[in-house]
Amino acid sequence: MKNPCLALLVCGLSVAPVSCGHKATASSELEKAASALAAAEPEPAPQPAPSASEPSAQEPAPIAAPALGGSAADPAPSPARQMQQALASYKGGELEDAVTRLQKLRMQPTLTAQQRMAVQDSVAAVMSEVYSLAEKGDQRAVQAVKQYEEMQTSRH
Repeated sequence: MKNPCLALLVCGLSVAPVSCGHKATASSELEKAASALAAAEPEPAPQPAPSASEPSAQEPAPIAAPALGGSAADPAPSPARQMQQALASYKGGELEDAVTRLQKLRMQPTLTAQQRMAVQDSVAAVMSEVYSLAEKGDQRAVQAVKQYEEMQTSRH
C-alpha cells in the first residue's frame, strides 16, 4: 500500500514544477522570439550628418509605426517590432490583442525558419497560458481563445 502512495507523491512532486509558472514560460518564450527576430533584422545604415551646405528638404521624414489595423498605404512594422508589440500586449494583460498579433506574425511568409520556430514556440506558450486562464473563467482569456480559433478557421 505504501508503494503506490509513494509513487503518486513522487509523480506529483515531479510534475508540480513543470505545471507552475506558465506565465513566466510564455513571457520568456515571447522574449526569446523577440530576440530571434531582432537579431535577424538588418541594422539601418548610418546616415551622414547633414552639412550646412545641403538643403534640409532632402532629409527623410520619420516613419511612424502603423497601428494593428493600419491602412494598406502604411508600411508594415518589421517582424521584430510586431513581436515587441505582442509581448507588450501580453504583459499588459491584453490577451486578445497579443493572440491576434502573434497570429498575424505567424502567417508572414518572410520569416526565416529560425524566426518561424521562435514565433511558433511563443504562440504555443501563450496559448497554453490563455487556455489555462480560460478554464478558470477569465473572460479576457475566453475572448482570446475565441479570437484565436476564429483566426485559425479563417486561414486560407
